[in-house]
Amino acid sequence: MKIITAIFATFVVGALIFATPTVVNTENLYEGLCVVEYNAGFNSQNSVPWIEELTDCTGRRVDIASSPAEQADHSIVVVPTIIIFNDGQEVKRYQANIMMELEVQKETIQEDIDEIIMSDF
Repeated sequence: MKIITAIFATFVVGALIFATPTVVNTENLYEGLCVVEYNAGFNSQNSVPWIEELTDCTGRRVDIASSPAEQADHSIVVVPTIIIFNDGQEVKRYQANIMMELEVQKETIQEDIDEIIMSDF
């Protein structure tokens, strides 16, 4: 019975690890123009699939369960939350609705990125 319990516990823990979105190394995370999605493994089904497809910026993902300091530093109260940073300064934030779904589209975020770039000239 102990062996079966140990195998089950290992399987459950392993499943939780694999279900968690990739945690990025946060070193240099906010340099330049950067779009960061903050989410958690329990809400991975509502993760935006296109964050890395945005152009003229760096797209990153942060799992707040694995990086609680990031959650606190950026006042993340709902997941997913997307924040656009320009040289480390937050310039735009998008938060999920009550169903933990983002209503913002890729095109809207790309337009905001383009505006930030143009405003630097």
